[in-house]
Amino acid sequence: MAGWALDSIFYHVYPLGLCGAPTRNDFGAAPVERLDRLTEWLGHIRGLGANALYLGPLFESTAHGYDTADYWHLDRRLGTDETLRRFVAAAHDAGLRVVLDGVFNHVGRDFWAFGDVQANGERSAYRDWFAGLRFDGHSPYGDSFAYEGWHGHFDLVKLNLGNPAVREHLFRAVESWIRDFGIDGLRLDAADVVDLDFQRALASRCRQLAPEFWLFGEVVHGDYRRWANPETLDSVTNYETYKGLYSSLVDRNYFEIAYALNRQFGPGGMYAGLPLYNFVDNHDQDRVASRLGQSRLLYPLYLLLFTMPGVPSIYYGSEWGMRGERRPGDDNPVRPAIDVAAGPSMGAEPALAGVIERLASVRSGSAALRRGSYRQLHVAAEQLGFVREVDGESVVVLLNAADRPVEVAVPAPRDGEWRDLLGSGAITAAGGVLRAEVPAGWGLVLRAG
Repeated sequence: MAGWALDSIFYHVYPLGLCGAPTRNDFGAAPVERLDRLTEWLGHIRGLGANALYLGPLFESTAHGYDTADYWHLDRRLGTDETLRRFVAAAHDAGLRVVLDGVFNHVGRDFWAFGDVQANGERSAYRDWFAGLRFDGHSPYGDSFAYEGWHGHFDLVKLNLGNPAVREHLFRAVESWIRDFGIDGLRLDAADVVDLDFQRALASRCRQLAPEFWLFGEVVHGDYRRWANPETLDSVTNYETYKGLYSSLVDRNYFEIAYALNRQFGPGGMYAGLPLYNFVDNHDQDRVASRLGQSRLLYPLYLLLFTMPGVPSIYYGSEWGMRGERRPGDDNPVRPAIDVAAGPSMGAEPALAGVIERLASVRSGSAALRRGSYRQLHVAAEQLGFVREVDGESVVVLLNAADRPVEVAVPAPRDGEWRDLLGSGAITAAGGVLRAEVPAGWGLVLRAG
């Protein structure tokens, strides 16, 4: 697997939204180089401490990017292929690896091969490219054939990934992204419903071209090991802790997230050593500031995100505590256009970005926080304590979500001095006990020695 991901902090951008692209594509229009707007963000992204960039769908599509029309060219609403090539080079120069969305489960109704089926019916050379395609019925759009849509959405036409011609078309497209643009990895959209044999073949093809290529998948439910293993993907989205990260704060119930973390990463944990992709919001979910209600809770939230096992990710704009809630059938409120200079004024907690920068620095400077084991030390309604350890380094994390300082005592992994990596000073553990007053709505990150 790509070892660099374990040491990464991701910044997630939905480019069609951030860059202010029209909501629907005019396929007859000239390209507009809106992706260049994202170049202005690179300094800010690196300043936060991120060293990897995950970009939502970029290739030619009908509307939101997950309804692909052409896998081979940048969406004209964002520019030309040269625009993308230039941007990836600039990101690399800034010290950022670049991971793109791979949308292979389905395409849009404007996909060229689907258009051939519409035009030629049973005579189409591409009739076997689509799942469930049959000519004894009609689609909800009035086509003279029926087909399978993603989760009943018939604007998203499911591909037949068992067809060798479909696979070769997709694999060659990915090869062109690696060869022509120099990307460093892919996030597989809807990986939990994408054929596993396809995923194994894709992984093999990618790693032949780029041994350090990183693959992670969107998985909401199930045993993550089905998808993340040596034969398929390196990682998946950690939706289990996504929910617990915010609801444990809303409900004043750290027991919820503590249970999930122990189940996943504790001694004998299901996913110990697996670098799951951790997040608190994304392009498909309400902004976490809207879910929390109290913006002060953003601080212990991000402190846990950056100290728990796995790979942390920041969704663009959320570093300032931006709010946003999806509407029925409309994700645009969580995918807004933002100018980087105006970003701090659009959030409830503009100072949060500076705190995230500190957290990123602490994480990057600690092998235990990036790669260490996890063991729970303390859990209460609004307090949580755990230790991360690797290669002789021990780091104890103490969190306090309450609105007042709280004294916490935990079993000390060792006696002696423990220094707070967040800068509050040192504490001495004695008699096997580490006792500290934990600040309100914040925490301590204590390293031994």
